[in-house]
Amino acid sequence: MSMLEIRALRKTFSSKKRKVVAVDDVSFAVSTGEMVGLLGPNGAGKTTIIKSVLGIVQPDSGEISVNGYCPNRQLKQLLSRTAAVLEGSRNIYWRLSVWENICFFAGIHGVSVAMGKDYFEQLLTTFNLKEKRDSEVRLLSQGMKQKVAICCALAKQTPLVFLDEPTLGLDVETSYELRDVLKVLVQNEQRTVVVSSHDMDVIQDICQRAIIVSNGRVIADEKITNLLALFASRTFRLVIADAHHPELLEVLTQKLPHMSYSTNDRQLILTANLPQANDLYSLIDLLREHGAELETINQEAPDLEKVFVSLMRKERERCNGT
Repeated sequence: MSMLEIRALRKTFSSKKRKVVAVDDVSFAVSTGEMVGLLGPNGAGKTTIIKSVLGIVQPDSGEISVNGYCPNRQLKQLLSRTAAVLEGSRNIYWRLSVWENICFFAGIHGVSVAMGKDYFEQLLTTFNLKEKRDSEVRLLSQGMKQKVAICCALAKQTPLVFLDEPTLGLDVETSYELRDVLKVLVQNEQRTVVVSSHDMDVIQDICQRAIIVSNGRVIADEKITNLLALFASRTFRLVIADAHHPELLEVLTQKLPHMSYSTNDRQLILTANLPQANDLYSLIDLLREHGAELETINQEAPDLEKVFVSLMRKERERCNGT
């Protein structure tokens, strides 16, 4: 069963000068108990999609359903099943203590202290906030404020949670702690989590699937393992003896437009994306023709960041008609 369904969603913003299409015919579904990454460059439409689900933004057209409820007709029921931490927003009250914030935001969703006390205490322990329990949030570091905001969202115990840039302001250790918490949360509580982030390592680590948005459109919706497999065996790193090969680089730049290179005191390092198997043999032939001595060649394992960059490049080329 899908916890979240979005069909043909469209939203435009107009000013005196121009009209901007923020979301353009977006459709996807997220199953119960699934953790999905929502990715895209700044201005891609990610936050508009999330705010449309939460009823903060009124879309021009399309359908949204959260556990069977839609924001147009059943917003109260929808919001009772949804929690969110929005990047760039004041998600908590800074003059309340950590504990007061958790109790307040849980209470708004009908989770009283008596009902949720044990779970609230568990969140404080999990996020290493017990010592700051009675501290005013305004006195905490940015990373701790972010952790409190996430605790407040989780304390509502809703089946659907949106986390917009959840690792923003967190140090490396705390970021890994959060990843572990989210994995356990989904596994043990069957919560559905949509994570929007620029941190590709986080998405690759905790999400089973990625929805990639560009210019308001979904350009990829696939399991992360499948995305990585799609780009496997295509990128190679070649180390060539002698850094000085101007004629070779001129030829390679013409034939391999997505190739990059660097040099050190005695070597030329090429990084080339080779879509076809025979491309590697052609490249080696070119090296041989120009008298370049190949020292090492390694296949680079793809990661989500490389996949994302490649998809963004293809989307730009499509939009530019090249």
